[in-house]
Amino acid sequence: MKKSIHTKERATFVGRLKKARIEARLTQDQVAEKLGCSQSWVSKIELGELRVEAIWLNRLAKLYGKSLSYFL
Repeated sequence: MKKSIHTKERATFVGRLKKARIEARLTQDQVAEKLGCSQSWVSKIELGELRVEAIWLNRLAKLYGKSLSYFL
């Protein structure tokens, strides 16, 4: 039986990423510019297509004005 990476916890996590960005009143383009990455990377993490490394999660949390525990 194959394990799915699409769990309830993962869905909650990616939902909070997008919600935090919207609450910070930032577009994906603005986040990409501020972090020095591509807009497509921001989109893919919000869709759950890519995993977010701890360093990037910390940068996103600071940018969005959220604690790390908000996302976890």
